[in-house]
Amino acid sequence: MPDHPHMPEPKGQVSDAVTGNWVDHLAPAWSRPYLRLSRADRPIGTWLLLLPCWWGLLLAMLHDGQARWHDLWIFVGCAIGAFLMRGAGCTWNDITDRKFDAAVERTRSRPIPSAQVSVRQALVWMALQCLISLAILLSFNLAAIIAGFVSVVPVAIYPFAKRFTWWPQVFLGVAFNWGALLVWIAHTGSLHPAAIVLYLSGIAWTLFYDTIYAHQDKEDDALIGVKSTARLFAEETPKWLKRFLILSVLLMAGAVVLAMTGGQDTPFAILVALLAPWGFGAHMVWQMLRLDTENTAVCLQLFRSNRDTGLIPLLFFAGALLI
Repeated sequence: MPDHPHMPEPKGQVSDAVTGNWVDHLAPAWSRPYLRLSRADRPIGTWLLLLPCWWGLLLAMLHDGQARWHDLWIFVGCAIGAFLMRGAGCTWNDITDRKFDAAVERTRSRPIPSAQVSVRQALVWMALQCLISLAILLSFNLAAIIAGFVSVVPVAIYPFAKRFTWWPQVFLGVAFNWGALLVWIAHTGSLHPAAIVLYLSGIAWTLFYDTIYAHQDKEDDALIGVKSTARLFAEETPKWLKRFLILSVLLMAGAVVLAMTGGQDTPFAILVALLAPWGFGAHMVWQMLRLDTENTAVCLQLFRSNRDTGLIPLLFFAGALLI
């Protein structure tokens, strides 16, 4: 959405919401607190949950050379499901973190600590989002349905991870990239090593982008005793981000090789698909060149730019499919 510098700040707007977002300016007033709970005013999280799903679907199609009408529903269903499950996960996160959020400048304007929504209302809203997501999941095959139910475990644990580990971003990565496994299974009916390697690539990517994100809150986190990789790495953050960058690129390249070699894919199609991890990595290098961990505005901007980072592999996977 474009910036609107002269537009008055809507009542209840969350501090880090996208300027001029549709929730604060177009959604019915009664729905805004719930949509804010779901982070609909900050769509980057939906993209970061959705993109590994689409990676998994396209790479699975490259693996078996099959493209069916049901895959179109998987593609669309993932988009709807990512919006709903990201919303449910964020609602759960805000319920469990309501006391922490009230103590942090950036998050105290969220719906629960700012008293726009009660905990009971938030629980009902979370349940509704989960039920609609379940209806979508039940349209997939049995193995994918089972994988979907298993994914609830890391989603439930993640909000508590920062209380007991310096690596809560690992738990976020486990939850946010699960779709790469689920969608591969939804397309093929079984799991393959390529899907697992792609999943691990996504986890490394999550460590990259969410460490950048966590640098926004490191001072407040230190005051209230919340752990994160941003606090753990401190001034060593650039070195760690380089490691996550390299690991994510190598794992994605490995997933492509595992998925496409030994089948009917032409060498040119494999080459095009292998450009995906390098384009992916190039965008992360671009972020590294602009990184300033002491500038919260830069950290937020770079975090949001990871939508484009994740879209790059899709372009190359889609190109390989057309060859």
